Amino acid sequence: PQNTEDHLTFLIAVPTALFLFLSIFILVCIESVFKRMLRLFSLLIWACLVTLGYLFMFSGGRLNPWDQVSFFLFIVFVVYTMLPFSMSGAIIASGLTCLSHTVTLSVCLTSGATIPTLRWVILANVIIFTCGNLAGAYHKHLMDLALKQTYQDTCNCIKSPIKLEFEKHQQERLLLSLLPAHIARVMKAEIIQRLQGPNFGRTESTNNFHNLYVQRHTNVSILYADIVGFTRLASDCAPGELVHMLNELFGKFDQIAKENECMRIKILGDCYYCVSGLPVSLPNHARNCVKMGLDMCEAIKKVRDATGVDINMRVGVHSGNVLCGVIGLRKWQYDVWSHDVTLANHMEAGGVPGRVHISSVTLEHLKGSYKGEPGDGQSRDSYLKEHGVVTYLVINPKHSPLLGVRSRPSMDSGKMRASVRMTRYLESWGAAKPFANLHQRESMTTDNGKINTTVTINQVFVVVVCTPYYTQYFIYCCILGLVSCSVFLRINYELKMVVMLVAVVIYNIIILQTHSSLLDGFNKALYSTENLDRCLKRMLFDRTHFYYLSGMLDFLWRDKFKRECEEIETMENLNRVLLENVLPAHVAEHFLGRNWKNEDLYHQSYESVCVMFASIPDFKEFYTESDVNKEGLECLRLLNEIIADFDELLSKPKFSGVEKIKTIGSTYMAATGLNVTPGLECAQETDRQYMHIGTMVEFAFALVGKLDLINKHSFNDFRLRIGINHGPVIAGVIGAQKPQYDIWGNSVNVASRMETTGVLGKIQVTEETSDILTTLGYMCSCRGIINVKGKGELKTYFVHTEMTRSLSQGNVMP
Repeated sequence: PQNTEDHLTFLIAVPTALFLFLSIFILVCIESVFKRMLRLFSLLIWACLVTLGYLFMFSGGRLNPWDQVSFFLFIVFVVYTMLPFSMSGAIIASGLTCLSHTVTLSVCLTSGATIPTLRWVILANVIIFTCGNLAGAYHKHLMDLALKQTYQDTCNCIKSPIKLEFEKHQQERLLLSLLPAHIARVMKAEIIQRLQGPNFGRTESTNNFHNLYVQRHTNVSILYADIVGFTRLASDCAPGELVHMLNELFGKFDQIAKENECMRIKILGDCYYCVSGLPVSLPNHARNCVKMGLDMCEAIKKVRDATGVDINMRVGVHSGNVLCGVIGLRKWQYDVWSHDVTLANHMEAGGVPGRVHISSVTLEHLKGSYKGEPGDGQSRDSYLKEHGVVTYLVINPKHSPLLGVRSRPSMDSGKMRASVRMTRYLESWGAAKPFANLHQRESMTTDNGKINTTVTINQVFVVVVCTPYYTQYFIYCCILGLVSCSVFLRINYELKMVVMLVAVVIYNIIILQTHSSLLDGFNKALYSTENLDRCLKRMLFDRTHFYYLSGMLDFLWRDKFKRECEEIETMENLNRVLLENVLPAHVAEHFLGRNWKNEDLYHQSYESVCVMFASIPDFKEFYTESDVNKEGLECLRLLNEIIADFDELLSKPKFSGVEKIKTIGSTYMAATGLNVTPGLECAQETDRQYMHIGTMVEFAFALVGKLDLINKHSFNDFRLRIGINHGPVIAGVIGAQKPQYDIWGNSVNVASRMETTGVLGKIQVTEETSDILTTLGYMCSCRGIINVKGKGELKTYFVHTEMTRSLSQGNVMP
């Protein structure tokens, strides 16, 4: 037995170190202290461990060359694996630990009794420490890489649900910007079905009819508003000015509509119409529309007073019932249909600039909210006269109406164009830009986001070979080999388990069997062989189990991240389909790939665009509202079939250049020449320069053929009335709440007049368009001089359905 005084230093040092470790543990739990003193704590722990090592070395009696090699090796692994040192700091601390142990033992053993083969034992210690440092450094390197990857994967897994939620929210906002919520939910499922199969739009039961998304609503009020004098003003505008002006004006009208609980339906050129009482019935729908009309007139009056530009608003309101929804397969736009909608349109046409023109039905719904005076609309519109509609003009309670009053222009009005004055003034309204909610997407598959799952088996672990002069070195070698193998994170779990099991078997065979006699005395004096073996196997199991769990966790993170990326990609594809269904593909690409720091509106001018209006005038007589056809719903079902069949033609390669603009009631509007690069039209040969005009005529022929087929199956006799014209146009996207792509210009107006003044079953074109078609091999016959509203007398032509080709000139249509 030894006295307590002999171990006083040991008894004091160990509790002191434990107390210091406990104090550090408590302090690091305080986040502010942990951040400021982390490096100091690491140095203290390392110093305490080295101190304990030397204390164990010099308090154990006789000093041996292998004393505390295992503990100092433990310190090395603690520095590399436990303490938050940098790589360079860990190498320095571990190097000092091993060097001090080697130097101290060399000096002490050399000055004392000579031990045989001392230099070989010291060399074995150096090799052991070197291998331990290599294994520890490599482990730290792998851990740093793994921590960086884990941090990155964790960030991705944290960001991906956020981005997924953002994509879902953005997709909902985008969908709701195109369609009301009660229809958007149903249409969303159809979009996904479109992405998954070719039979989009067909009902599953019959596979013969396209799905119809139309509902009937009663007791609503419809407002039509037209900007009087805007056509003349637009002719003086540059493309950017026109789009900016329209966006600001209609942005203001959207704001007014929101304040008065009205839903904007569509923008037709400079015509704006909305409905109050959709999708939820409102008791004050008539008052909402009248109030909105008065506010619109007031807004235009402010523009007129501020700029001196002679523009005004003509507003018509009627109350009744509507069928509302979406028809067709392409370029979805929410719309309304009914006799009451037609009447509201004529209320605007027969109105008075600066006044709100209402029907007697609307006046009854107002219930005294506003007073009216005789409107005499029958004298200004033949439709109102034919149907005997009694109309009124709303008396604005704020001021007496001043009909036709022209405001005095500002002092600077003569110094700049009217369009410039308008644009500068409207900028103060600050209307939102279209698709302002659609941010640029960041791909979840960037280089930083990719997870490297490559497993290198080519990793090298340390094998220590040492002469078995002292048995403890066998144990050091085995432990070091097992630890070195277990830290190789980039070796998969199965291979690591096989390697470590082989190492244990070799250890048991070589050391425990071939050198059992050498180990017996050492084991009895110091360790129990059974306990040591069980300890090593336990260590093996714990390490491999830990890395197995780590690998499984990493696999689950990667799998979750992959699934969320796929869902995000689906959402992005859905958004793209939505965007490309309201915009032409090249315009959608502009909004999807643009730099969102640039908030300019999209606008583009084209020198030669062919515009077509194709209407079914007979449909107005066909459309009736009775119990037999479900108040007009079955009539719209047939119109939906017609428009959907027209839309299906757009998928044919020969019509890839045809862009559907919109449908207006039973009128189909399309254009060609919008997908070419502006400015390059004139650089092409004459034949190729106007090839898109021939494509439009071919598309018109295809529409006639489709309608004939529908007539055959539905036992009807509908005929198309088609008008085509070509020339310069301005294209752009306006409206922030419900962005809409449209084209404007005199060429569009003339094409519309070619349709309205046309003949059933005929394609009417202007003289300039006829000349181009003749050079392309089409036959045109002169109709004569006709009076066109707003254009005077024009000479027009009919395009023959039976055409001739100039094969000798190579003018063959695709």
